Amino acid sequence: MPEYLAVDDGTIAYEVAGSGPLIVLAHGMGDSRAAYRRVIPQLVAAGYRVAAVDLRGCGASSTDWPAWSRTAIAGDLLAVIHHLGGPAVLVGHSVSGGAATIAAAQEPSLITAAVELAPFTRKQSVRLGDLRVKRFRRGMLRLLGAGLFGSVGMWRSYLDTAYPGAKPADWTERLDRIDALLREPGRMKAVQGMGRSAPTDAGARLGDVGCPVLVVMGTLDPDWADPHAEGAAVVADLPPGLGRLEMIEGAGHYPHDQFPDRVVALMLAFLRSDAARA
Repeated sequence: MPEYLAVDDGTIAYEVAGSGPLIVLAHGMGDSRAAYRRVIPQLVAAGYRVAAVDLRGCGASSTDWPAWSRTAIAGDLLAVIHHLGGPAVLVGHSVSGGAATIAAAQEPSLITAAVELAPFTRKQSVRLGDLRVKRFRRGMLRLLGAGLFGSVGMWRSYLDTAYPGAKPADWTERLDRIDALLREPGRMKAVQGMGRSAPTDAGARLGDVGCPVLVVMGTLDPDWADPHAEGAAVVADLPPGLGRLEMIEGAGHYPHDQFPDRVVALMLAFLRSDAARA
């Protein structure tokens, strides 16, 4: 069962397991802390205290919020870390990757390292040649449909594209759970609000980050025509020597759910090296 933290304008739900150094996991839009269900047990077994957070408007968190920006999400995550007695390693997926950047820049004493999974952390632009990439074109159309029309069906269709190839063993159950959550009052509004929030606030803070950052991208992520180029650009905008890019072959926009063993192995190796010396 989740615990709840009251912050400005709402309530954030989170769940804690294990003991040891703190790792905080933040999911992407349209999801919940269940996105990390296959990651949490491995991190706990590795000796970490793991807090999985439901973003504002998502999962079991409250729905009525005045803002959906990465800066606002970063404030929620920092509040959770303060409450749990940080510092912490902050892991963010997609929109939360940008929030992790902002949190690390805002409170460097509270964030020892950041892991950004398929992060939307930079200003985005679409070139004509990008539309020739079929997976990007398919993903973008479904994302636009979900955002413009508040369509849960279009979001489910996007997820099928965002998980190329093999699906998790509990795929049907996962889709049905996401579907049920997004049909609750106010949940799709959160997806639309986050989707309209540009990542420029996160991109502006990349140069201010002072902790090590691991960026993990899937080679088949439909959210970018060239996922490697996007990940490399995030690393390039960080201060020299702080960023590291890892690609997962065959992964889409949810590498932590498609390939949890691989993502955890990358995280643990990263934390044993750069972050341990930070």
